Amino acid sequence: MVAVAKIPVSMSLAEFLAWDPGDGRRWQLVDGEPQAMALGSRTHGALMTQLGRRLDDHFEGRGSPCSALMQPGIIPRINAARNYRIPDLAVTCTGYDAEDYAITDPVVIVEILSPSNQSATWANVWTYTTIRSVREILILHTAAIGADLLRRQPDGSWPKEPEAVTTGDLVLDSIDFRITLSALYRTTRFAR
Repeated sequence: MVAVAKIPVSMSLAEFLAWDPGDGRRWQLVDGEPQAMALGSRTHGALMTQLGRRLDDHFEGRGSPCSALMQPGIIPRINAARNYRIPDLAVTCTGYDAEDYAITDPVVIVEILSPSNQSATWANVWTYTTIRSVREILILHTAAIGADLLRRQPDGSWPKEPEAVTTGDLVLDSIDFRITLSALYRTTRFAR
């Protein structure tokens, strides 16, 4: 029998990174409170795999230093000592010399929105806007084909509402990437 650690009420980032809950689940730290992450559906996994593979092919084909990372640790700028968020995917374009638990300079962050975790996902999305390196935040839907896209404005601000993408191409300007929604959802139940 594996011992499961008691979930602390409040933690610092350093305490969280040293903590081992022993339950095999993924956890993130939200304003000092450890929160277990919801399990992903088959559609969730299919979208993450398709987008990650397509992004890697895109970067490799261009000889780009960028890479797509699945479920990386992200430390937002606001309340950084008490937050460690885990998006579904992120793109970074800088290398690294030593292992770390978080990427410090994501350019694109992707969240996959499930009906059961919408409020937590959107809370993470708005938190990601505090990271100076982030240019675009993509939110993919699992209940229907579609996405929401937030793109940083030239003056550094963010729009109040995301752009809805329900047909045609999904374009990420910051990494010069384009994919049709039908190709992205190719391995989901919506492709039938």
